[in-house]
Amino acid sequence: MSAQVFDPTSATIAVVTFNRSALLSRLLESVVRMDPKPGRVVIIDNASTDDTTAVVESFRDRLGTELVYRRLETNTGGSGGFSEGVRVAYELGSEWIWLMDDDVEVLPDGLAKMGRWAPRFRSIQGRRYDYDGSEFYWQYRIAERMGIPIPFAPAGFGESGYKEMNSGCFEGMFIHRDIVARIGLPDPRFFIYWDDQLYGWLASRITTSVIVDEFVLRRTREIRQWDMGIRHMNASSDAYRYYIMRNRAHIKQYYRTKGVYNPVLFGLGTTLTFGKELIRLFLVERTVRGTSNLFRGLRDGRRIARDRTWRPMQPLVDQPAPL
Repeated sequence: MSAQVFDPTSATIAVVTFNRSALLSRLLESVVRMDPKPGRVVIIDNASTDDTTAVVESFRDRLGTELVYRRLETNTGGSGGFSEGVRVAYELGSEWIWLMDDDVEVLPDGLAKMGRWAPRFRSIQGRRYDYDGSEFYWQYRIAERMGIPIPFAPAGFGESGYKEMNSGCFEGMFIHRDIVARIGLPDPRFFIYWDDQLYGWLASRITTSVIVDEFVLRRTREIRQWDMGIRHMNASSDAYRYYIMRNRAHIKQYYRTKGVYNPVLFGLGTTLTFGKELIRLFLVERTVRGTSNLFRGLRDGRRIARDRTWRPMQPLVDQPAPL
């Protein structure tokens, strides 16, 4: 690694929350225990109707770092929330932006662990523990032309302590402002789902993106799962099913602009995604209701794919500096 020293105060934790004040409180309690702490914490509230504002204010004097709170007028989904969180952190001058949902907590030395890799890489994903304390496996690579995660990419780490990735996850993405400047903000049009995978893929096209063998987060919300032995499949919702299929069209449009779109392989990826969601319905949620949302997502996605006015998110600088 280079001799550059990571400054924890150059990092901003950006959190998106919506009507989960108890979970948010637990996350903020974990920030209180952090050593070292980030320079600031940015909280984007997606128009919560519970006591989120009061909970945030109760931490202002004891968080131990600057607290920036933005309550949106409408619920823009996780995608809109993270887009706003990155925007706020970037405009505040943050060198590093650490993204996370409200249903995780940060391990006390989490930032120190991420900081060890900051001099070498500019798009970094740490590891996390699941709700039950087990090691969560995240699908860190995608089959690019199909636009889907590779579910059985090797889980082990070698002596290097990292693996290259071409995806991203907003539960812990640690990204440098120079990368944000070049790829722009996360795309709020996704609303939920695929947004972080696409953002990580864009980052990996201009820098070496890595997942590192460092446990830095812990999930604090239990999710119903189907245990497949070495992997798990989580339960979903009707909204997720809709956006899982609809947002394939946004990915298709990005692929077209980047010159990697292959209609046959991408179509195969869409078919496999549809089949996976059927399996999730039948084996995890044990119901046949919800398939209509998959078809509705496909239908609305076709309109997006045909939209000739569609444009990708734009870089934040006119002439990005070379990395």
